[in-house]
Amino acid sequence: MEYYSKTKEAVLMDVGSFENGLPSAESELRLAQNGKNRIEEGKKTTLFQRILAQISDPMVIVLIVAAVVSGITSLLSAEGDLADVFIILFVVVLNTTLGVIQESKAEAAIEALKEMTAATSKVFRDGRLVHVRSEDLVVGDVVLLEAGDAVPADGRLIECVSLKVEEAALTGESVPVEKTDAALDPALGEVSLGDRINMVYMGSVVVYGRGRMVVTSSGMNTEMGKIAKAITNAAEQKTPLQQKLAQLSRTLTFLVLGICAVMFGVSVARHGIAFESILGSFMLAVSLAVAAIPEGLVAVVTIVLSIGVTKMSKRNAIIRKLTAVETLGCTMVICSDKTGTLTQNKMTVVEYSGSDERLLATSLALCSDAELDENNRATGDPTQAAVVDYAYRQGLPKPELAGKYPRVAEIPFDSGRKLMTTLHKKPGGGYIQHTTGAPDVLIYKCDRYFENGQVFPMTDEKRDFFFAENRRLAGKALRVLAAGYREYDEAPEKLTAEYESELVFLGLVGMMDPVREEVPAAIESCRSAGIRPIMITGDHRDTAVAIALQLGIISDPSEAITGVELDKISDEEFQHNVEHYGVYARVKPEHKTRIVNAWRARGAITAMTGDGVNDAPSIKNADIGIGMGITGTDVTKNVADMILADDNFATIIAAVEEGRRIYDNIRKSI
Repeated sequence: MEYYSKTKEAVLMDVGSFENGLPSAESELRLAQNGKNRIEEGKKTTLFQRILAQISDPMVIVLIVAAVVSGITSLLSAEGDLADVFIILFVVVLNTTLGVIQESKAEAAIEALKEMTAATSKVFRDGRLVHVRSEDLVVGDVVLLEAGDAVPADGRLIECVSLKVEEAALTGESVPVEKTDAALDPALGEVSLGDRINMVYMGSVVVYGRGRMVVTSSGMNTEMGKIAKAITNAAEQKTPLQQKLAQLSRTLTFLVLGICAVMFGVSVARHGIAFESILGSFMLAVSLAVAAIPEGLVAVVTIVLSIGVTKMSKRNAIIRKLTAVETLGCTMVICSDKTGTLTQNKMTVVEYSGSDERLLATSLALCSDAELDENNRATGDPTQAAVVDYAYRQGLPKPELAGKYPRVAEIPFDSGRKLMTTLHKKPGGGYIQHTTGAPDVLIYKCDRYFENGQVFPMTDEKRDFFFAENRRLAGKALRVLAAGYREYDEAPEKLTAEYESELVFLGLVGMMDPVREEVPAAIESCRSAGIRPIMITGDHRDTAVAIALQLGIISDPSEAITGVELDKISDEEFQHNVEHYGVYARVKPEHKTRIVNAWRARGAITAMTGDGVNDAPSIKNADIGIGMGITGTDVTKNVADMILADDNFATIIAAVEEGRRIYDNIRKSI
């Protein structure tokens, strides 16, 4: 049974720990036995190895052999002209230099992973809170987590107070996750990474509240460590161009050697077997071989690819590996992350239900901790930032509202209550309380409702209507937030949860991360070009399906599958049915790699896009890996073949068009 399905007491017993932490002696013993809590370095690739990898290409080997043979024959001949030798060697050196400069290897990604881990942690040792190096944490350590802290290892929460954790790097979900210390129902069975709300993982960040965790996995046994292993173990893939050039090299080599052998034999037969005749025949065959080797081909390919790199950079596609340019032109499947690539990566209010939109927006903005920056961009928790931006779009900037209705008291959001309340002083005297939160909770707290400028008593019929509106908005895969208010002549002595009642219901807003305006047209262009778009996301299935239907990636919800469902399918069955699925929701990093490999097993040249650490293994396994330049982590960028400077799916399509032109030019050259 997984730790998320066990009680706090059972987890502490399993890891041999206590609520007040481990004794120092025990932690030192475990550290000596199990090693440091850190990501192991990948195997370093030396400069010599990188150069060797470049010159081991079959076409380059043929050129080197041609240069050697040409040099020998030139020295043996009367003229002794070495011009061909220098030209061939120049081409080899140029090709090798460009290749080494452009390409990057996995150790850079592993280094970036290491940098994402916390340097120090607040740990309970011998019952006292102490600061220790995070690499010295062991399984069983109890760690204090507060807002702003990086989670130093994988662990089970044993205490949780309004805790929210940003897990986008691991799960791809754009909104911080509200955590709990309660055990999940064992009847749920296996739960996806993004739904393990009582667990925290290395590489995530606490954005709100506080809590305590007991370390359950450290170092390479963490989810981050598993990703590091996957990156290290991913084999380097040959691009279609590399494969075809290698095939051409082999064909040319055998053809040239065969013809030269025939010419040598015919010449010997005509001129006899005297030494001078044999030497002359040999020189004739070698000269023919050198002449037949297309030493200019490698230079042409390299130059055409280099020109393509320059053109693509002007279209916000930064190429990190020359051969990726050509691979783009052969792409048949593009597996894209949803958040930030297909969507704007910004929660936005897109619909509301209520009779007074400005009053609703005012209530939501005042009852939030998000603020507007100097550029009038809302900053803070994504949900709260969305309502502040919503109010700004209604002509109600938060600074002006806060100046008119200064906050005098508040009750922070709590995952148990599912509500947040703030108390404000009114300009003409008196006080007004704004309460926002989950509709299924807040509607029951209201005994009146606001409509057409008046307040009416709440009825069962009206309450049912508001619940129906909540279901309507939720059915569109929107995140729904409700708002209500309460007025006082005198401020309560102490604002408590008891005052979150007798409210006047104002309305509902539905928010989502909307699609980029240019993406639907890009998806249509993608399909017209014979390329299959696939959405892979850590978000919930309903949200993913709603976006995919809107974009035209799928035509029916049955084309979506979750990570848990994918685990129940064998590799053979999945490869057979992979073309049926267009959306993958609530997936883990290993699922993404499996999806890429299934398409590649079907013979499809596959591209994979992503921005989080969880995308790195699949990006490296794909025929072409595409990282995000704005939201992408260093880990993802270091394993990618191409980086999108604008994080835009439409840029991929533009790059594919350029790649196809380049591939066509190379074919003409050959």
